[in-house]
Amino acid sequence: MTVDALAAARRVAPRLAARAAEHDREGTFPVEDFADLRSAGLLGLMVPPDLGGLGATFAGYAAVATELARGNGATALVFNMHASVTGALGALTEELAEALGVPAEALAARDRLLAEAAAGAWYAVAMSERGAGSRLSKLTTTYEPVDGGYHIKGAKTFCSGAGHADAYLVAARSIADQSVVSQFLVPAGPDGLHVEPTWDSLGMRATASHDLHLDVTVPADRLLGGVEGLALVVAQLMPHWLVASYAAVYVGVARAAVDAAVEHLTARGLAGLPAVRARVGRADAATAAATLAVTEAARRVDEAPGDAETNRWVWRAKLLAGTTAAEVAASMVEAAGTSATRRGHPLERLYRDARCGSLHPATSDVCADWLGIAALGGDPDRDASTPRW
Repeated sequence: MTVDALAAARRVAPRLAARAAEHDREGTFPVEDFADLRSAGLLGLMVPPDLGGLGATFAGYAAVATELARGNGATALVFNMHASVTGALGALTEELAEALGVPAEALAARDRLLAEAAAGAWYAVAMSERGAGSRLSKLTTTYEPVDGGYHIKGAKTFCSGAGHADAYLVAARSIADQSVVSQFLVPAGPDGLHVEPTWDSLGMRATASHDLHLDVTVPADRLLGGVEGLALVVAQLMPHWLVASYAAVYVGVARAAVDAAVEHLTARGLAGLPAVRARVGRADAATAAATLAVTEAARRVDEAPGDAETNRWVWRAKLLAGTTAAEVAASMVEAAGTSATRRGHPLERLYRDARCGSLHPATSDVCADWLGIAALGGDPDRDASTPRW
């Protein structure tokens, strides 16, 4: 990542913060935020330079996402989805493609999609389903080959940015072989793609994470990787995009809560109270510790992706970020007092947003169970009571 990308995120973040309260209150999608991200070139953050992007590493993504979340966690969370698509596509190297049997035409399609992202297109993720969550092994959305492409039918939930994205990463199961799960980048706009407004949530209200109904046919080149059945393989090879990418967002939310508390406490003349200072001190230390865990996980992802110890750090980062954000935000509200619980106060919004961190996949309980199995000498992929993916 160049220094310019992080500097751009820091320039954009105050503009995101200025709009956050209104979009949270109304539950509306921050269209202007994504115009700013596009103008700053950040939609091409994970795109290789030869395709017009910034060529960030995973550590570079984590640093940018954290800064954006200090402005508006909801915007950073949607940006995370886009980065996870472009990041995974960008990580499909020639060597990995050869090992997976990815054909040349699929690599050409990859390059085209990445170049479009660098030019300003942004992608949403349509993976989760009611009753299945994000577990690929439990999906009910199906696909089958047809003349010229694939027909996809099903329903997705928690699709952040629904109705606003240029395309959706859709995971679906083969009708012919239920063990085969593939991913498609479905363009927005065709008949048979319908957004059902369902999102009226406690936190992250501006993500527009509505339900998405699909009964569409897409061209063959929209099958990512050009080979059926790669979804589970990619999940195993790149768990950081399904787990630790959320962590970067929530350490940013935690830091925003500390920032908002400091501003409130200073303005109200409460900063001289020892009990208040102690809460801020603990929150600062906890946030710094969680940020270090995310930074270490990101460093290991860049140096040894898919390594067993790397994956442990990925899950540690997600667990610590989710729990820390919730605990820090709650403590900062208590330090600030009852006035901070009024609708429209930054800490009230951040408290609700922070509560969502432990719920994103993998949830904090799932992360802790995975880490516990590993610490006890077991194999989380083999010994867990339910499949990770």
